[in-house]
Amino acid sequence: MAIATINPATGEIIKEFEPLTEAAIAQKIELAQRTFESYRYTSMEQRAAWLTAAADLLDANKETYGKLMTLEMGKPIAAAIAEVEKCAWVCRFYAEHAAEFLQDTLIETDASHSFVHYQPLGIILAVMPWNFPFWQVFRFAAPALMSGNVGLLKHASNVPQSALAIEEILTKAGFPEGAFQTLLIGSDRVAPIIADDRVKAATLTGSEAAGASLASAAGKQLKKTVLELGGSDPFIVLDSADLEAAVSTAVTARMLNNGQSCIAAKRFIVQESIAAAFAEKMTAQFAALKVGDPMHPDTNVGPLATPTILKDLDAQVQACVAQGARVLIGGQPLAEFPSANYYPPTILTDLPLGCPAYHEEFFGPVALLFQVPDLNAAIELANSTPFGLGASAWTQIDQERDRLIHELEAGAVFINGLVKSDPRMPFGGIKRSGYGRELGAEGIREFVNIKTVWVK
Repeated sequence: MAIATINPATGEIIKEFEPLTEAAIAQKIELAQRTFESYRYTSMEQRAAWLTAAADLLDANKETYGKLMTLEMGKPIAAAIAEVEKCAWVCRFYAEHAAEFLQDTLIETDASHSFVHYQPLGIILAVMPWNFPFWQVFRFAAPALMSGNVGLLKHASNVPQSALAIEEILTKAGFPEGAFQTLLIGSDRVAPIIADDRVKAATLTGSEAAGASLASAAGKQLKKTVLELGGSDPFIVLDSADLEAAVSTAVTARMLNNGQSCIAAKRFIVQESIAAAFAEKMTAQFAALKVGDPMHPDTNVGPLATPTILKDLDAQVQACVAQGARVLIGGQPLAEFPSANYYPPTILTDLPLGCPAYHEEFFGPVALLFQVPDLNAAIELANSTPFGLGASAWTQIDQERDRLIHELEAGAVFINGLVKSDPRMPFGGIKRSGYGRELGAEGIREFVNIKTVWVK
């Protein structure tokens, strides 16, 4: 795949980049290692000052960086600016709390003095996706840098300018040269980099296939990985729910990032007694969404990131329809945008058992609407997917809430709310949605040596 900025709203090639040569990659790894040897001994106070400066740069230039993301992958401009603001938040969060999260933990043993001590590992490779070009990177970079590691970023090939901008931000903020470097390379160069002894661990956010490939390469080298992969998140609405609030949040949850989010709600599992009302209200709100130029502040849904994503999503929809699913709204690529990657807000219902809606992730603005008789059936259907990233459930009955919290197979369960990542809380999945955690105290401890110290 070419490394290039291609405007998904027009199909225009904006800028192309040559991949790094083998010699250039080697130089960057060598620089990262040299930098780590001194950077690991910088104080928490100094790292926090640099990370706070990065947050200030993000806030001061949020419109510029927002437009860059929208240009490269098509998210609505308001969402892009909000993403930059969230990146500033995660920087400030770790600048303020990393010292607390990594302080020695005293343990009473038979020693005179015993404790757990946290130390950085070294170079961490981050393989990141295009759908949140800044956020996915900063939620890795902020804790990694605060813990004393250094980072190499292999970003998605369709967001190269975002990747370079992030390196520039961290350099301008004061981090030493080599503390965080962008590698403009294809995916075929990932395994050789992991094989380098100086690279100590890797993290990836992306598809199941990409995660399996990275984990396999790292496993051969006995190196740790953290993976955040796909999701087919359930959005369960029981008849005790606040229906208006559930529908409104459902629309937001499905249309987030033009539907291209691992934690977007994808399968709407609604109790039969309220299913007709839910479908009617959701269809009306889908119909009111404005599809168009993502640079326009009033646009709700922009283009999908690439023509391949558009083609694959439509193929999934048509496969469901061919097997008997019913289209409530949408269901075909928008003819008025022949050179772009637009797909309309779509709702499929009466989904036949065995169609793609039951076992595949739909990465775009397509809602899959299921009806179930009761809570037992809702939980069973929610757990029937190979994924386990997030789940949203709506009820006002305490017993139902407690069962949903305990029985849903997911890395996160949100009751009466939108599934979202938050710097204060650990984030990640189970099953084929990956393993390990980002964010929170748990996230900063993924890539450190958790050292037991015993003194007599």
